[in-house]
Amino acid sequence: MSLRRLPHPAGWGALVLLLVLLLVHLLVFLLAALAPARAAEESAAMALVVSVDVSQSVDEARFRLQMEGIAEALEDPAVLAAITGNPGGILFSLVTWADKAALTLPWTRIATRGDAAAVAGRVRALPRQAGTFTCLGQMLRTVSASVLPALPVPADRVVIDVSGDGIDNCADPEAIHDERDGLLAAGATINGLPILVPGENDVVGVGAFRAPGYGLRALREGGETTLDRWYKAHVTGGPAAFVLAARGYGDFARALRQKFVIEISALSSSPR
Repeated sequence: MSLRRLPHPAGWGALVLLLVLLLVHLLVFLLAALAPARAAEESAAMALVVSVDVSQSVDEARFRLQMEGIAEALEDPAVLAAITGNPGGILFSLVTWADKAALTLPWTRIATRGDAAAVAGRVRALPRQAGTFTCLGQMLRTVSASVLPALPVPADRVVIDVSGDGIDNCADPEAIHDERDGLLAAGATINGLPILVPGENDVVGVGAFRAPGYGLRALREGGETTLDRWYKAHVTGGPAAFVLAARGYGDFARALRQKFVIEISALSSSPR
C-alpha cells in the first residue's frame, strides 16, 4: 500500500497566503457594503417637522381629521416611495401648537413601510391637545429652541411643515419674522399649509382676535388679506419654500400627501 505524499512546506505557505488574501478581500467587500448603511444611521437626508394648529377653532372632529390626514399621508404609496428614496429614510417629528407648542411625537427615523405604519399608528392614537390662541411665532421659537436641537443625528435638509386655519393672534408680524428668519439662517425651510374654511377665514387681518396683552392691530400691509397670502408673507421661507392650501379640513389629507411628496422628494418646483 502506497502512502500519499505530504505537501511540501513551501506549498503550505502559498496556500495560507492565498487564504489570507481571500479573507482580506472579503473583509474589504463587507466593509464597503456596510458603509452606506452605517453612514445613513449616523446622519439623515432629511428631518421633517410636522407642526399642526390645535387652537380654539380646532374641535375634536377637526383634530381627528388632522391626525388621520398625517397617518394616511405616511401610508400613501407615493409618500413611501419618496421616503425610501432617501438613504436611511427620513427623521420625523410632530409638533402641536396653540398658546404653547409641544413636541408631541419625538424624532423617529422612518426608513421602511413598517416604520411608517408604526408612526401612523402612534399619530392616530394621540389624544386631543387643545388650546385657545394661535401663537404661531411662539411655535417657531419652540422649534428653534428645543425641537431642532433634539435631532439625534445631523440632517442634510430640515423642513418645517406648518398648518393652521388662522393668523398669529399673539404677536405682531415683526416678532414672527424674527423667529422665522432665525430658523432660515440656520438652514431650515418653512412651508405652509393654510386651511381655508369658507365662511370662517375668507378674510383675515381686520379686527383680528388677539391674546390678552397684545392689543388689536391691523396687518401692516393694509389690513385685509387671505390666509394663504398671509402665510406667504409671514411664515414661509428658505430653499424651495412654498404654500399649498387645503380647501377645508376635509381636504387636509389630500393636501398633506401632495405636500409630503414634494418636500421629501426635494422637488425644486412649487405646486400650482
